[in-house]
Amino acid sequence: MSTPRASTPDSAADRSAAERRTAESAAEPATPCLTNTEIANQLYVGEATVKTHVSRVLLKLGLRDRVQAVVFAYECDLVTPGDGPFA
Repeated sequence: MSTPRASTPDSAADRSAAERRTAESAAEPATPCLTNTEIANQLYVGEATVKTHVSRVLLKLGLRDRVQAVVFAYECDLVTPGDGPFA
């Protein structure tokens, strides 16, 4: 049995400011595929903190992994095709 997934960005309202910044860094179209270490360096926090924030965001949105987070971002028009560096 799978966990129901959130269907709108509004369901992410429970995220903390730090979780939001981490998720935005992870999903930034201009810098795709950032590692936890790169996000930590960018936000001046520890890698463990990034892992915690990413995990909490995925849990709160009912997502299994970062791939589902990317799909979620496209489905909710948080990002659009052509925004990234490969456009």
